[in-house]
Amino acid sequence: MSERDEAIEPQLDASDAAEQRTLKWVLAINATQVIVAGAAGIAAQSTGLLGAALDNLGDAAVYAVSLYAVGRTVVTKARVANLSGVLLIVMALMLLGEIIRRFVGGSEPIGLTMIITAILNAATNVFNLWLLRPHHEHGVHLKASWIFTTNDMIANLGIVASGVAVMLLKSPLPDLAIGIVVAGIVIKGGWEILEHAREANPVGREAEK
Repeated sequence: MSERDEAIEPQLDASDAAEQRTLKWVLAINATQVIVAGAAGIAAQSTGLLGAALDNLGDAAVYAVSLYAVGRTVVTKARVANLSGVLLIVMALMLLGEIIRRFVGGSEPIGLTMIITAILNAATNVFNLWLLRPHHEHGVHLKASWIFTTNDMIANLGIVASGVAVMLLKSPLPDLAIGIVVAGIVIKGGWEILEHAREANPVGREAEK
């Protein structure tokens, strides 16, 4: 059987059902995170928390398309990962636009709300990583999910630090700064996912030759 034939043959295995259960859990958790972080970001005027909400929204979309990819072909999984990477980069650009708007128009972020929300979000991300750990090497679509969740946890720890700085300095600049950092993390994650997708797609590799 040729490499191209392998790429179009279903990649079914005994772990598919477990992958689906895990992805349903993390999808539900991330959807909840979007609502909580988004509401807190609006209430606290925090670009960091709004960035976390956008990131979680991207995650939720990735988990949804990853559910579609479970048990399907290598090529399908690579296409799902490509969609994930592009989505993540688009979200980052949206966040940068919001940061510029708030820098020009001004904002008064509430540091304590940032800290509490980000800590809760980070704790939830740790739980998601625990759920994903047994599966994150089972396909490029699940590697994408692992990268998303890892990026979320790092970003939320940064939001905690910026919330402390906002309270100490009584300035919105730390919040705007962490917003830029989150955008950078998101772009980096999106690029990594696109690279994983290209490497995992045998059809794409043949086209490059």
